[in-house]
Amino acid sequence: MIQVKQPQSILFCQHGMADTNKPMTKLANILASSDVHVLVPDLGYFNTLVQIKPLIQKVEKLAEETFEKYSNIPTRIVAHSLGGLIWVEILSHHRQWWDRIESLVLLGCPIGGADLARIVDPFGWGVGIAKDLGKNRRFLAEKIAAVIPTLVVAGNSTGGGDGTIPLESTKLKHAHFVCLDGVSHPQLRDDHPDVVKTIQEFWSQPRQPLPASEDSLISDLIFYFRRLPGITDASERDFSKAETVLSFSDGTTIRTWTNMVGVLHVFIGNPQNKCQYAGFVGWIHTAGLQDAIESLKNCVVD
Repeated sequence: MIQVKQPQSILFCQHGMADTNKPMTKLANILASSDVHVLVPDLGYFNTLVQIKPLIQKVEKLAEETFEKYSNIPTRIVAHSLGGLIWVEILSHHRQWWDRIESLVLLGCPIGGADLARIVDPFGWGVGIAKDLGKNRRFLAEKIAAVIPTLVVAGNSTGGGDGTIPLESTKLKHAHFVCLDGVSHPQLRDDHPDVVKTIQEFWSQPRQPLPASEDSLISDLIFYFRRLPGITDASERDFSKAETVLSFSDGTTIRTWTNMVGVLHVFIGNPQNKCQYAGFVGWIHTAGLQDAIESLKNCVVD
């Protein structure tokens, strides 16, 4: 009886929206050695523009078949943009897989919700994939990152994001975070040398989830604003245009800016005048954000 040689590990690489698996296949082939079983599902360019549920089901089915065939073999996951959201959804429904996942690498993934998706579908009515991309999955992802060593790689080609996803939307508690200056959203899933080097360095030694940072005024304020209905992570590039509406004794500031189409943005600045958070709300939630800021002002006065 001929025995089939078992791979030493498994690597899933998942492409994102409006894409095929060709760029991620190139990246996977650079990252994987000959003893790694590589899977790069092609979801279909046009399928990624419609709805996330069938995409999740396709990748989930392949994962189930693979894990059944290769039991107890460590697995790594590298996912770009929408592909990261797909894997967050899958892992959140399969807690039994977490022990075998050696690492999760998210490349330009809008965990907090894609601001462009909210612009296309501001009311969440379900305009194509926009409704799925605009959803905030930070709570799900942070539960995963607290157990599975997670690397977030973000690009910064515009001063506040990669041209598609704001830096703010990629950030997670417990995850290792690397920002690559000058790298755009499409380059994050190509065989860009900085992306390859970052992933290889992360894999070069055993990693553990990072502990959550200690509570502070800024972390409390970020948590406060992220809980507001309709708020979406935004780019920090407009921080310099914002007007200070509230200052705290330590130099922390709350700033606001309204763009040319009347969309209200809020920013948190640290005592060193650096942006620590950026968010915006659609028109229907403007009053709620304004009320939240007024409540903070009253607390400071009191």
